[in-house]
Amino acid sequence: GGEISFKPDWLCHKARDVANFHFLFDSTRGVGKRLSSNASAAEGNASGLDSFDVGGFTVDHEASAQDMNASAHTYVAWNWKANGNTKSTLTSGTIDSVVQASTKSGFSIVTYTGDDQARATVAHGLDKAPEMIIVKNRDEAITGPAWAVYHAFNTSAPATDYLDLSTTGDTDDAETLWSDEVPTDTLVILGTADSVNSGSAHVMYCFHSVEGYSRLGSYVGNGVTSGDGTFIYLGFRPAWLMIKNSTAAGEWLLLDNARNPFNEVDIILNADADTKEADFETTNRNIDFLSNGFKIKSNAAGGTTATNTTNATYIYMAFAEAPFKYANAR
Repeated sequence: GGEISFKPDWLCHKARDVANFHFLFDSTRGVGKRLSSNASAAEGNASGLDSFDVGGFTVDHEASAQDMNASAHTYVAWNWKANGNTKSTLTSGTIDSVVQASTKSGFSIVTYTGDDQARATVAHGLDKAPEMIIVKNRDEAITGPAWAVYHAFNTSAPATDYLDLSTTGDTDDAETLWSDEVPTDTLVILGTADSVNSGSAHVMYCFHSVEGYSRLGSYVGNGVTSGDGTFIYLGFRPAWLMIKNSTAAGEWLLLDNARNPFNEVDIILNADADTKEADFETTNRNIDFLSNGFKIKSNAAGGTTATNTTNATYIYMAFAEAPFKYANAR
């Protein structure tokens, strides 16, 4: 199994050396329930994950590379702690929600059954408004979007817009996702889209920035290809980073310091695709993880994996390996 320093509540798992779906599990839904960020499919039953453990997780032996523990294949697992699978039912919204939240780390896992009503509200369990919200219909294979994403720094009116975690598409506009209302310190406001509020079961992951630990934001590319691209200040050294071009088609790029222990950071996976790991080094699209943020080194010829296209807006979510005062330059 995997070894980490805590018992995880949210596990994102991906085969690195072969094309295979992303597998997303959380302790609220249970180890037998799997979703894939690169697919519109409803929640499926799975046997690959045995348990969330103190200090990690346990996976089954699987004979196929399509699973989680095939012989001689390499994998990566990203883990978040919420509230140790301690759940509360919150009734302050028009829809009741089951929540496990860590207000300290700005992360909550929310499950609820939709009601198809405009301006429905769901309590998210945090003490600040979430800056990123990811919602998946668990019972149905919804498209447009399959995985609805709200990001507070996406546009000047982010509640009118959405992105889809399962596609490379750019920002689209729809009142039926968030009812054109930004989330509050207690509630997420939903529209009538089946993606977020059909009569089905849904799961919602909510995040907000926490000083020294996490940061959500956006930056505008400068198009420089000589190694002096945009610098993004975080206030900490990132350990995990997601970047998405929200202006045009772009992959949901996933980078981390486990697969890239030294700069330049150039080994990527895409949350929206089942493709195997790729190396930016061959395409001259490198990033440095610095003690107080990250720096885009180049842009190459653009495209869906570019990170610095001129005048393009990129949204990001970053998490630290340690608070800033303990971070060292790399």
